[in-house]
Amino acid sequence: MDIAEIADNAALVVVDVQKGFEDLAFWGSRNHPGADDNIASLIDVWQASGRPVVFVRHDSVKPESPLWPGQEGNAFKEYVQARRGKGGAGAELLVTKSVNSAFYGSPDLDAWLRGAGISQVVVVGIQTNLCVETTARMGGNLGYDVVVPFDATYTFDLEGPFGWRLSADEVARASAVSLHGDGFARVVTTKEVVDAAG
Repeated sequence: MDIAEIADNAALVVVDVQKGFEDLAFWGSRNHPGADDNIASLIDVWQASGRPVVFVRHDSVKPESPLWPGQEGNAFKEYVQARRGKGGAGAELLVTKSVNSAFYGSPDLDAWLRGAGISQVVVVGIQTNLCVETTARMGGNLGYDVVVPFDATYTFDLEGPFGWRLSADEVARASAVSLHGDGFARVVTTKEVVDAAG
């Protein structure tokens, strides 16, 4: 399937676009400074066309996390919150989760999508290599046609085993290569999705 084909009922899954991710003292350096604008533009396109939007919120189980429920960082970023409920005829769902995959949240995302006859999902948000990637991989495993607009995601520098440290750009590229190269999702640009969905 070519990127030119965005289904009329494709769901936009907006993953963890929360205020807590603005705390760079906690997370470190990020990439994709234009990601928030791209996410906003995709929400606008989806809502204007009456397509369904799923807003996913991470409720951390770690008290030290900026995403811990009951504090300001758990809330959606203002531009996302301002767009909730503005979809007109388009269906809208709020999923809350405490793990990486939006498919392991509440309510059951897979059941909701299948109940609505939706087979294509466009996944955006934070972090590219964690909740976006895990949601995309699981969506692919479940048989959905998954599209990830790469520049509508972002992540942070990360340290792994053996003292290896990758910049946010390197982490994001590795994530995109794994998703796209192994067939879990089609990794594309926001412009390609906007042009196809218009």
